[in-house]
Parts: sequence; C-alpha cells; structure tokens
Amino acid sequence: MKDDVFGGSAVDAIASSFGGADICPRQMSPLVLAYVGDTVYDLYVRTMLAATTSCTAHGMHVRASRSVCAAAQAAAFRAIEGELTQEELAVFKRGRNTHSATVPKNAEVGDYRIATGLEALLGFLYLSGEDERLTGLMRIILESANRTKGDDRHEV
Repeated sequence: MKDDVFGGSAVDAIASSFGGADICPRQMSPLVLAYVGDTVYDLYVRTMLAATTSCTAHGMHVRASRSVCAAAQAAAFRAIEGELTQEELAVFKRGRNTHSATVPKNAEVGDYRIATGLEALLGFLYLSGEDERLTGLMRIILESANRTKGDDRHEV
C-alpha cells in the first residue's frame, strides 16, 4: 500500500519536485537500490533510537553505528529471511550477488554481501512505495536486534 503524501508516495513527490522521471526499482542496479536502502535502514534505526531512548546525540550515534555495520545487517537479514516473498528474496539475491569494488576493512566478505543484499531489498521496497511492508520488516529487524542487545554487534 502506497503512502499518501502529496497525492502519491513520498518517493513520487520527491522525484516530481525535482523534475525526476518515474522511478522503476525493478530496472535499477542492485547497487543503486543498496545505496538508497543503506539510508533507509539508517533512518529507521535513528528514528527508533530517538523515539525510545534518552541518550545524547553522541550516545545515539554510538548505538546506531553498532546497528548499521555489516555483521548487524547480516543478522537483521536472518531475522526476516523466512518472511520474504519470492520477489523480495530475488531482489535480495541480486544485491548480495553484485560485485562491489570495495569491502570495508572491519567486515567479513560474507556479512558484507548479505548486508548489501538487505540494503538492496530495503531500497527496492522504499522506491516501490511499499511503506507498510518496509515498516513491517524493519519492525521485525529492530525487535530482533533489541532481543540480542547483549551482543554488541547487534545492539540497537
């Protein structure tokens, strides 16, 4: 279900405000989807922290940094894997299997690829205007991360 912002999805409103063309996520590069999905994931984590903690901005940044690393995102994917549709799983696999030019120095290659797949999926859902589905999956991810809070790699 699309979000009603300015008569359409937020994505449509943003694109049309700047003279952009219609967005077709199915035709986008998995790395472009991951680029957008990285920010979507970060925004959900930061919003959740702002709404549920009394930490300082620095404290929130430290907690968010632990949640957006490749290992935490790989764990996040495992939390939602069984909930994905065939189309969503295909988008994830496109992102996971895409060869990136870089791998962060503090990430395992396997975790980094899974994180890229997750980010591609989140970018796809966001750009498709599937806000309700995106929020549902992020709720599962954030609740799962909160249950494993004792493991610093997955803290939110």
